[in-house]
This record gives sequence, structure tokens and C-alpha cells, in this order.
Amino acid sequence: MAKAAAKCEWLGLQDALRAFVQCESGHQGAGHIKPLHWYVACRLVIEGGFDPEDITPRPPFSIRGEGGRRILAYDPPRGGMGERTILGGLRTKAVDVVVTRNGVGPVVAVSTKGTLNAFRNLTNRMEEAVGDCTNLHIAYPALVYGFLHVLRATREAPGVEPNDVAVHRDNTVADNVRRYHDVLVRLAGRGDIRSEASKYEAVALALVDPDPPSAGEFTPAFPPKRSPLRLSDFFDRLYEQYDQRFVYSAPALETTTRRLEWDPESPVVGDSRIVHYAPRLASL
Repeated sequence: MAKAAAKCEWLGLQDALRAFVQCESGHQGAGHIKPLHWYVACRLVIEGGFDPEDITPRPPFSIRGEGGRRILAYDPPRGGMGERTILGGLRTKAVDVVVTRNGVGPVVAVSTKGTLNAFRNLTNRMEEAVGDCTNLHIAYPALVYGFLHVLRATREAPGVEPNDVAVHRDNTVADNVRRYHDVLVRLAGRGDIRSEASKYEAVALALVDPDPPSAGEFTPAFPPKRSPLRLSDFFDRLYEQYDQRFVYSAPALETTTRRLEWDPESPVVGDSRIVHYAPRLASL
């Protein structure tokens, strides 16, 4: 499975999440969450229409032009590593996935967090999230910033510490997790560059099953269906806010900022790794 020092790979969502929940050490280092960074970066290319050259870590794709067509292909050697450091209003911040437009600066950023246990400490994550968001929006008010947090859905069982339980025997979600969800809702949905700097444009929270045969799959009942924190809506919110700020509101920059469309005959189309989303395709 993927290692922290490895280059960005093209992974399906379940593969990325399985690497997270099956982390054997149980530590909170970066290695087990890197595959999710890669998933986000690759999805921003295939579905979002962003040029892989503009994304850190660089996704492993290449674009070939033929008669005005943009053919997107998987190109493993082109994958990159690392994070991008952004100058914030209070301090610099290394962000997991960043889209940077030449002459414009950082336009989309996604911070990912993963929690394997000790759910009583989730409030500390909340304080970090508020600080990071405010810091970057002070320097870049137009930045479209997303926060994605995944939790291992450890079930109540003999030998499991109470603080490490995310899902009880009756399938109800632990109080610590539910309270954290309710707080995150208040940080989501920034819709204008003049709105609160402490709010994210999009926030997603997910409980991930660690046990076979469904390891790497989401707990379907959480967040609730009407919650603004469901991952199914996360990327659409990022694209919507990006287009509003950097394309529709800035027609003079449209040739630089508009998102790309891929030829329907691109090799990436129909690959099983995009089962949960659709590639951004040009009209025939």
C-alpha cells in the first residue's frame, strides 16, 4: 500500500480510505492519510477540470492535444509529492492539496484530517480548523477552501476503550462524534468573499468502516441525509464557488481560470477508480 514518501497515485476512494482505517500503528502521523490527499488531487483533475500542472501534489496524468481536443491519460511517472505552503494572514500554512493559477495565486485548497481513536479530542481539531481557515482567508479572501475529516468507525466491543468508540452496538453514533458534526456544520457554507473568514466553503465529515468485507466504505447513516457535511456534496460546492469567483465574476481572466473539459475518448473515462463521480467531458 501507499507510503508517505511515495509519489501521488491514482486511487479509488475505497482504496484510499482502506489505507487510512487499516493503519496498524494507530498513530496520527501523515502516512495513513496521504492516499486520501492523492484521491482529492486526482478527482480535482478528472471531475473538476483542473490542469494537473496547477495542483500540489501533482496528480499522475498527462494531457495530449489533438485538433483542439484534450485527451487525459494516466501517466504514473508524472505524479508528484509534497504539500504547498501558502502565505497566510498570520503565518504560513502547509496545505495538503492546493490548486494554484499562474498570475492569480492559490484558488482552491483542501485540508484533510483523519482520526483513528481518542474521539474526545475532536474539539482540538475544531480549534485547529477554525484557525487554519481564518489565517488563509485573511490573506486570500477569494480562496475556495475545503475541510475533509474522516474518522475510523470503530464499533463498541469488548476490549475497545470507551473513548475510542465511534459507533455503539445499536448502530447509534457516539456523542463525541455527533457533537463534533454539529460544530462543523457551523463552519461550512462560506458563499462570498466578504463572508466570515472563519468559515470554509465546503466541509465534509465521514465515518469509515475498518472491518472486512466493507473496510474503506462509509457508514451510510452518518452524517444524516440532510446534513451539509456529506462527501457527496463536497466537491460540487468547491467547483460552484470557484466558478462564481474566478470565472463568472472575472470574465477578463476566463481564458486563464476556466476549468478544462476532457475528450470523451480519454483513457481515464470509464475506469473503475471514478465509480463515485463523473469525469468533466467536452460536448461532442
